[in-house]
Amino acid sequence: MRPHAPEPPFTSRLEKREAAFVLAYLPVHLVVMQLLCGYLFAQKLLTEAQANFLYYAVGFVYMLVFAFRFLRRDFDPLADHPFTCLRTVVRGLLAMYCCDYLLVLLFQSLLPEAQSPNDAALQAAVVREAGLMRAELVYLTPLVEEMLFRAGIFGLLRRKNRLAAYLVSSLCFCLYHVAPYAVREPAYWLFLLQYLPVSLLLARCYERCSTIWAPIFFHAAVNAIAVSIILL
Repeated sequence: MRPHAPEPPFTSRLEKREAAFVLAYLPVHLVVMQLLCGYLFAQKLLTEAQANFLYYAVGFVYMLVFAFRFLRRDFDPLADHPFTCLRTVVRGLLAMYCCDYLLVLLFQSLLPEAQSPNDAALQAAVVREAGLMRAELVYLTPLVEEMLFRAGIFGLLRRKNRLAAYLVSSLCFCLYHVAPYAVREPAYWLFLLQYLPVSLLLARCYERCSTIWAPIFFHAAVNAIAVSIILL
């Protein structure tokens, strides 16, 4: 039997100063920007799509300013091994959709009338302002969320404990998408399962390719396909 090829080393790493800036933005993103954009939407100063766009646009600019060198460094592994990264992303997408199909069957049996509130809100916003939401979901959201949850949380924990890196980063990613709704309706906690496969696969994609650009493109592809399905 042919032995398995060894895993490539995980070399993607934020420097201390870069990590400090990335993690410092996490509470700003989760609390400050949510409150600010929620207020602007509540006061009817922005539409929901405009508020969402602002929410991620600020994070996008922040990451470009304070983590540009990391993003530039991590582009080299992508350029050196583009087909490995592409293959990993495609395999991740196929695995994710297989898991999603099984989860749909599970939710139909347990909560036949329920829909993920995060998905429902995004669908409504995409229908109302497709262009703005497409720009946000495909170009802004992937970079911001991958820098926070993969480069930040996963990348830093990965140096010390691989299992903890997967568990903590995936749990944080799931909570980020579900907790704002689940605190008001406990049944929605079940939707943590919806985000678990993609969060694990994004972390795996990052680890396998050793470049943050791989999960960014993975994430962008997921969102682009979702937007296209909604508009169809």
